[in-house]
Amino acid sequence: MEALLVNYVEKSLEQYMRRNAVFLCERLYAEFPSEVNLQLLARCYLNNNQPHSAYYILKGMQMFQSRYLFAIACLEMDLFCEAEAALLPVKDLCAEVPNGAAVQYLLGIIYRDTDRKNKSIEHFRKTLSIDPLFWAAYEQLCMLGEAEEAAVCFGDATVPCVQEHYLGNASSCLLIADTDHSSDSSQRFGLEYLSRSHLKQREGNNIRDICENNHGGPILTGAVRQSKNSCCSTSFSSTPSPVPTQIRGSLFFDSGLRRSARLAAGQRSLNTSQGSENKAKSLHASTKLSSETCSSTFCQGKLLETYEVAVSELETYEVAVSEFGATSSSLSSTTDVKSIQHEIENTKLSSFISDSATIKSGISDTMKLLRTLGEGYRHLCMFRCKEALNVYQKLSSKQYNTGWILSQVGKAYFELVDYLNADYAFSLARQISPYNLEEMDVYSTVLYHLKQDMKLKYLAQEMILVDRFAPQTWCAIGNCYSLQKDHESALKSFQRAVQLNSRFAYAHTLSGHEYVIMEDYGKGVECYQTSLHVDARHYNSWYGLGMIYLRQEKFEFAEHHFRQAYQINPLSSVIMYYLGTTLEALKRSEEALEMMEKAIVIDNKNPLPKYSKAKLLVTLGKLNEALEILEELKECTPRESCIYALMGAIYKRNKKYDKAMLHFGIALDLKPSIVDVAKIEAAIEKLIIPDEMEESL
Repeated sequence: MEALLVNYVEKSLEQYMRRNAVFLCERLYAEFPSEVNLQLLARCYLNNNQPHSAYYILKGMQMFQSRYLFAIACLEMDLFCEAEAALLPVKDLCAEVPNGAAVQYLLGIIYRDTDRKNKSIEHFRKTLSIDPLFWAAYEQLCMLGEAEEAAVCFGDATVPCVQEHYLGNASSCLLIADTDHSSDSSQRFGLEYLSRSHLKQREGNNIRDICENNHGGPILTGAVRQSKNSCCSTSFSSTPSPVPTQIRGSLFFDSGLRRSARLAAGQRSLNTSQGSENKAKSLHASTKLSSETCSSTFCQGKLLETYEVAVSELETYEVAVSEFGATSSSLSSTTDVKSIQHEIENTKLSSFISDSATIKSGISDTMKLLRTLGEGYRHLCMFRCKEALNVYQKLSSKQYNTGWILSQVGKAYFELVDYLNADYAFSLARQISPYNLEEMDVYSTVLYHLKQDMKLKYLAQEMILVDRFAPQTWCAIGNCYSLQKDHESALKSFQRAVQLNSRFAYAHTLSGHEYVIMEDYGKGVECYQTSLHVDARHYNSWYGLGMIYLRQEKFEFAEHHFRQAYQINPLSSVIMYYLGTTLEALKRSEEALEMMEKAIVIDNKNPLPKYSKAKLLVTLGKLNEALEILEELKECTPRESCIYALMGAIYKRNKKYDKAMLHFGIALDLKPSIVDVAKIEAAIEKLIIPDEMEESL
């Protein structure tokens, strides 16, 4: 009864029938109370989004897997101290246990969320040292600005580590398959029944495989069983819950492998005596498949199929054994029997060596792919967007045309203020992965800047249908309201995103932007500061604080915050422009001019730094250089009144009154603001007054 209930609980979880799994597992634990079954019940609760229930039943349990599940539940509830206390007793054993990399990763998340950056970085690096394929840890290091080059993290030096995980497990399974030939038939049938049920109890969200990433590893003694993993996400909140495992599952799994090996060996001997090569090839393929699937957790279906084929040929095996005995007794000496056995072992060994070579080649290809992806992602996190785009262009078309890569490409174009290309990349990503909401909050901001009202509404509607409880959805809704000038509704939407995920820094930043538009600077400062508390490298919030202080004419504070944003993102022409504007307000014209020149080099299409440079040159008395820049600007942006007004002022200082009057008139025709109109009209009135008289007035 216990085995049957366990099987159906696992089956329900595998088929995402979570409520059914909870109900059956409660019946299981009521009938057969044990810590292993209690772990399974906790796992069901976590899968069913009931972390409080899992927390209640796991609190105080001491087994490693129980403590691990308890830490997962605590993190889901933002109980960081309790999660840390649950994991700390086993952190020194992390390199020896299968969950080692995952434990280090969770500790890194805890330290990151409790403002202990250095310890967080240390544990993320340990995660990669244990498991080089733990991509989520590399993502965290990149976002913290502490990732090493991808050639180091995923270089040739890490290949032996992956091979040790992957090939080491395969060779151990091969050795196990050749032992234990003395079990009686009744015991074999009993183990066969149970192992067939337990082989199906392996699904895609076991915490054991978070650290192993489907490339093997030692089996933890106690309550750990192999399972397939589908979790290494960019954010921790999307990390699937762990799978509590049972020691008997591991035991029966090995039993099944031994039986398959005996069947293969017996059939091989039968074919040697009978000369039936076709049958031998068939069973040899089955044995080879069993060896392969032993070392790879993602081939569960094939393993089970191979096992069932072996069981179905039990009668053939018994005949083979009897005929093998008759054949071997008729041999002239035991040397022939040993030579046959030696031939069998050589065949298995050559098959394993061939498979090992294929696996090594696959590992090299995988590490090469991760090096490319890692380097591109690191460049993007460091806001070296052009370099990131160049790296992503090296990918094959199969990899490039995926939702994740195209979203990263769209984000790179967004940071480069190339909104048209960003829109195109995100649109392709939506076509390929229409139900993926990652980076769609950035896409909504792209459409906001492009004033694409209908596309933004359509995007928000689609995101609501996909997941109305995702913070990205409410950011898109807020941008939609903000574009329609309904700032109250926009602010409520952004605050809803914050309620859904208090650590979503971009939602705090967008809330701050709305408060600034509404001229509520006090609350805007609070939102930006909260965002920086979540993510100190979120340069948008540093920029937002700088803008508030610039408007309040607190230029020293503005300079500090703009410089912080500039240190994080040194390739943003927008940040450079406002930092230069602040320096100009502080009467530091030379520094301001240098910053404007850097902004122009970074983005030659941005007219604001060019206009500010022209103003600074006028201040420094370099009128001809200023006119050259303004003539260039006039060609690019012919309907900006401020350009013509400044040109009129320069011609006036050069005593070219006709040209000055012409440009002042054009500036008035372009309908500037009321303040600018007053300034231009005042300049026209004083146009014919000599500079000496004007200064005396």
